[in-house]
Amino acid sequence: SQHTVTYYTVNRLQPEPVYAVVFGCIMVFGFPLNAVSLWILLRRHSLKSPNVVFMVNLAISDLLLAFSLPMRVYFYATGTWPLGPSVCILTTEIYRKNISCSAILITFICVDRLLAVVYPLRSRHLRTSSNAWKAVALVWLFVLVVTIPQSVSLSRSLNNCTVPVCFDYHHCSTPFKSVWLYFYVVLVFIMLAVNIVCTTLVSWTLRSHLTDSAKVSNKVNVMLIFVMNLVMFAVCFIPLYVGFLTIKGTVIRPLVCLATMNCCLDPLLYYFSLDNFWKKKEDVDLATREE
Repeated sequence: SQHTVTYYTVNRLQPEPVYAVVFGCIMVFGFPLNAVSLWILLRRHSLKSPNVVFMVNLAISDLLLAFSLPMRVYFYATGTWPLGPSVCILTTEIYRKNISCSAILITFICVDRLLAVVYPLRSRHLRTSSNAWKAVALVWLFVLVVTIPQSVSLSRSLNNCTVPVCFDYHHCSTPFKSVWLYFYVVLVFIMLAVNIVCTTLVSWTLRSHLTDSAKVSNKVNVMLIFVMNLVMFAVCFIPLYVGFLTIKGTVIRPLVCLATMNCCLDPLLYYFSLDNFWKKKEDVDLATREE
């Protein structure tokens, strides 16, 4: 009995109430914002629009992240992880896949807006809901496929942990960085480059060649979409992946918090992307046909 008490005392980490509060706040704001956004997108907007298809899946991804946050709050509030390695792997993979899904879907939204503004006529056969669903299906398939080897690798790391932890894997001996990490770093920089190119082309078109592009009713909102995308890459995605390669220990935690905040920023993207965000579905369908 005395030995058991000593064991659990030694294997209890120092609670981190600051991070518990931060993740708690993200959960409190992120879950209702994305739940309401998803409800509005499904109830008042047509899934015939490729832009809406991407946004619906982005909201679903963010909701999955919000569902996993209570376990992070508990871990940082108590310094203990009583749920075992399986739940730890599940919540960790949900977080990781949300970051990669968000970056990919935001890039799809960016490319879709580029085609709608710069090449409205030539891109009509590409900008269909069918193609959007195919692209989204490939994203989720990619996420599921890469989850398998990553989960196996994470399970091995957890077996080498000196204490029962989750999320803070610096307590676990990992002899080398996963090849998937380097893949994601390259991928996120490629997507950043795509977003920069799209932003530049749209900005140039709106300023100089609007007669050759679509008739854009709200130029400010259009540019806000691209600016927000770049901000999310610069603040949420790039620092985290670079940090995974260069930072060790608990120093990575602030970057994880910043990356998690993307689920609170995404609903702003829906609002600025859709001028008729709050309108009834009948009005939205009419506007879509007129476009």
